[in-house]
Amino acid sequence: MAPTTTSEKGEIPLRSRIFADLTPLRASPDYRRLWCGNTISWMGQQMTALAVSLQVYALTHSTFSVGLVGLCALVPLVVFGLYGGAIADTVDRRILGLYSAAGATAMSLVLAVAALAGFHRVWLLYGVVAVQAVCFAMNSPARSSMIPRLLPAEQLPAANALNSLTSNLGLMCGPMLGGVIVGLWGYQTAYLIDVVAFSGSLYAMWRLPSMRPDQEEGPRRRASVLDGLRFLATRPNLRMTFFTDLAAMVLAQPRALFPAVAVLWFAGDAKTVGLLVAAPAVGAVLGGLFSGWLGGIRRHGLAILLAVASWGAAVACFGLSRQLWLGLFFLAVAGCADTVSMVFRSTMLQAATPDAMRGRLQGVFIVVVAGGPRLGDFLAGSVADLTSPATAVIGGGVACVLVVTVLGLARRGFARYDAREPRA
Repeated sequence: MAPTTTSEKGEIPLRSRIFADLTPLRASPDYRRLWCGNTISWMGQQMTALAVSLQVYALTHSTFSVGLVGLCALVPLVVFGLYGGAIADTVDRRILGLYSAAGATAMSLVLAVAALAGFHRVWLLYGVVAVQAVCFAMNSPARSSMIPRLLPAEQLPAANALNSLTSNLGLMCGPMLGGVIVGLWGYQTAYLIDVVAFSGSLYAMWRLPSMRPDQEEGPRRRASVLDGLRFLATRPNLRMTFFTDLAAMVLAQPRALFPAVAVLWFAGDAKTVGLLVAAPAVGAVLGGLFSGWLGGIRRHGLAILLAVASWGAAVACFGLSRQLWLGLFFLAVAGCADTVSMVFRSTMLQAATPDAMRGRLQGVFIVVVAGGPRLGDFLAGSVADLTSPATAVIGGGVACVLVVTVLGLARRGFARYDAREPRA
């Protein structure tokens, strides 16, 4: 039977250049298990996140108390993200991933047992969320650092597109499933499903070979967070991946203004807010589904600059729209652009970083991804209070485009970055 991945002339068929490239899943059984396990467990984590928020509100009837759930997760992510990366550069990453996934599983089991026993305490929920965030901060750098060891460099964009699909599908579908399950069978059922879902991640980690960091550059020693930051300070292309992401997430993050603009611009209600929140996720999922063409791009730095500028432009256009369908369209475009940016930023971080430093750079990545949008929420809310929501959204989008343009002009080598010769 003729092969399905290439044509007789050796060309990639049209469907593979349009839809998500599944080559990493076919080529590497280890990556396939890791991706499937992470997809299942991530969906369960998002179900649990919603269930915890619903339970906190049911116990306190306070939106402030619900907001503290996010803070309990954010602080450990920022604090332990860097140290999790340093640990991932010291020990067997497979063992670290296995233990941290087991810790997160145990925390979901604690939630389930407490709910079944009728032990409803807000402090317990806060504490479990914080410990789960610590486990994630340890697990994510280890897992991300493994991917370049499992796949050749030319398959990294496709792998990162698949990872983005997992992340965005979980963010979009996990809370919906969690809400249905909690409504039908209670909090304990959502937590128990999460425990079972974690088995996919545990199994994938268990089947991996040893993943000790490459220490060919010198004798094995304790990895230092400061060494990782010093390394980043000498790698302008890698620094640019973080600067461009911060430009998008801090300057042009309209999420905190959705409740206000739903009423002021679209005369809507809570359902309208839900549509606004979902639109970027829908665009991001579509970006992942139709990501096959990304594998043919070699100028990753230029692609990042264009994608982040497109995010800012789409957000500014959203600020100008006063018809709901048009606003949702621009938010979906922004979400799609964010997926493209994320794919190439992750690929550069993996390909241009020595294996001995990958964990620490992934730790910095976690801090930026976790902290950037929160700073963006604060900035957007502050500017909107001082001026107006329209000024905050339009101004933020325009500022993002301008800052990215200045960054690109200041570091012209970033736009010339070629994936065939990755240089940090």
